[in-house]
Amino acid sequence: MTTGIVLLNFGEPAEPQRDVVVDYLERIFFANMDIEERDITEDAAQERASKLAQRRAPDLMAEYENIGGSPLIDHATTQATMLADDLADRGYDVETYYGMQYTEPFITDAVEAARDDGVDHLIGLPIYPLCGPSTTVQSLDELDEALAEVGWDVPVESLTGWHKHPAYNRVRIDNIRSFLEENDLSLDDDTRLVFSAHGTPQYYLDEGSRYEEYVEEFCGVVATALGVEDYELGYQNHENRDVDWTEPDVEEVIERVDADSVVVEPVSFMHEQSETLSELDVELREEAEDEGLDFYRVPIPYDDPRFVGALADLVEPFVAGYDPEYAGLRQCECRDEPGTMCLNAPHE
Repeated sequence: MTTGIVLLNFGEPAEPQRDVVVDYLERIFFANMDIEERDITEDAAQERASKLAQRRAPDLMAEYENIGGSPLIDHATTQATMLADDLADRGYDVETYYGMQYTEPFITDAVEAARDDGVDHLIGLPIYPLCGPSTTVQSLDELDEALAEVGWDVPVESLTGWHKHPAYNRVRIDNIRSFLEENDLSLDDDTRLVFSAHGTPQYYLDEGSRYEEYVEEFCGVVATALGVEDYELGYQNHENRDVDWTEPDVEEVIERVDADSVVVEPVSFMHEQSETLSELDVELREEAEDEGLDFYRVPIPYDDPRFVGALADLVEPFVAGYDPEYAGLRQCECRDEPGTMCLNAPHE
């Protein structure tokens, strides 16, 4: 039996080509039209998504030009290769693929590649550390839709929330420590640790998503391990629609910090992308410097072998064929579909 593992992510244009950027934005706005709670037809929703995309595209293109394009695809490729190598070293016959929700290669492309390679068992692995409805859950739903679209009946198992994996926590904690040492910094009254999490519309929280709880508990654990009692948490919100988002905005957090320096840890990301390279390294840095703060941003440990090892740990029960509950996985409650497991579901 050959197992195929599809690493799922949001996606992002590698270059600031207008048609690609507009298409990318249209897909995002259309897929998440329910947050506006508008009672409109599919055609009207598509038209609104197009208008929103046209309005947002120039600023996003400028961001990509400023950072020299997005490295997300390159980082995803690296992770897929490293995961295949790690599992091969463990003695497993696997193939890895990556599929993006909103840019090429799409999830359907990954499914077709796995089918053409003769894979007879598929695992969906979202590379989102913190489980959210429009990221983790939606990407797995799209994996099922892609399988139906290509007419491929193959056994599928999926993972959702995995931020509690001990090795993953160790990677993020050690990564911050190493960054502090490299920059001769210590987290004290003069230097404040600021966690920056990707925001989510309040609509999803009202619908029952526990994303905010996951963010808060993860940041609390990391801070405790670092011996930090006084830290800040803010959200990177995309307020291009008239809807409520998670609070507080990370910009508001920066404005109220009483310190000389800030060290920003982007907890929601496992790739460098525009949200880190532009929103944090450029825009938030400017906000901090305007407030008289020295700004430091912890890099993403996307190619840390220990991170890839944690991913291998997560999928190993499915690859090897033993009970995932042995590894602490339980039936997911955020995505209540048979075969979807996570580390967040409560133990009975």
